Amino acid sequence: MGEYTANNERYNSMSYRRCGNSGLLLPEISLGLWHNFGHVDEFENGKQILQTAFDNGITHFDLANNYGPPPGSAEENFGKILKQNFLPYRDELIISTKAGYLMWPGPYGEWGSKKYLVASLDQSLKRMSLEYVDIFYSHRPDPNTPLEETMSALDLIVRQGKALYVGISSYNAEDTKKASKILKELGTPCLIHQPRYNMMDRWSENGLMDVLGEEGIGCIPFSPLEQGILTDKYLEGIPENSRAAKSTGFLQLDQVTSDKIEQAKKLNEIAKNRNQSLAQMAVTWLLKDKRVTSVLVGVSSKKQLLDNLGALENKIFSSEELERIETILKS
Repeated sequence: MGEYTANNERYNSMSYRRCGNSGLLLPEISLGLWHNFGHVDEFENGKQILQTAFDNGITHFDLANNYGPPPGSAEENFGKILKQNFLPYRDELIISTKAGYLMWPGPYGEWGSKKYLVASLDQSLKRMSLEYVDIFYSHRPDPNTPLEETMSALDLIVRQGKALYVGISSYNAEDTKKASKILKELGTPCLIHQPRYNMMDRWSENGLMDVLGEEGIGCIPFSPLEQGILTDKYLEGIPENSRAAKSTGFLQLDQVTSDKIEQAKKLNEIAKNRNQSLAQMAVTWLLKDKRVTSVLVGVSSKKQLLDNLGALENKIFSSEELERIETILKS
């Protein structure tokens, strides 16, 4: 096993954006470890993806307690790769994790109680062999726990030195505003929000993006490629090795509708005229909004990651292109 040395030119090609009203800069593209880093996946492939990411200026790696499968295994594998490759570079990295979904049996193994969030982060830190994470998220709103409790758990975690910043994921506009107010009063501002957001899934435009802009909270969309629909993967039907064909995946066959594929085909024509792949255009489309700090991509190979990074070569849209995109998406 050769020792890994990071590319000396790693900061030359990536642009970084300020995360909301904070001192933190994030790369325009961040790497999510939701898929392809579990014990069911090939360890060596995950390592290559992480090395390629860092060599190209991606400093932000995003995890969660339940990523795998099995749950917890993405953090374990990331911890191993960190130890083998990235320890000398720890201070150049932004590592985030989350808690909210089911992790262990019984009443304290999911949702948003202080008991669960604090315990979960302790487990995550052990799995990754870290003393702290850079960002810790409440992964989903809990309808049955007072927002004050969930937010005070985030504040406590920062005061304990287990996280430098905190964020929330998938909270609606109203709850985001309330959460932001509580956190400001506690003295630990909300750094970032991670919503599901892409050309085809626009719920966050119904108020959430405005709240993020007003409150000075960064935005890091996940599923920018609508689980692969906004790539050339499904343009000719469903390939055997794709996410939609896997029974274990989050994307099931019935979600790849003929309407969506028709839209993707038309969008692909616009992308071609921009000298971009559909995936590249989908990433760039999110970055056109200044409130978006970074786009979270998930990839299954080094090649796919480099393709996504190619999106940054053409970030300008003409008003005609934007209008045509909207027309297609409304059809």
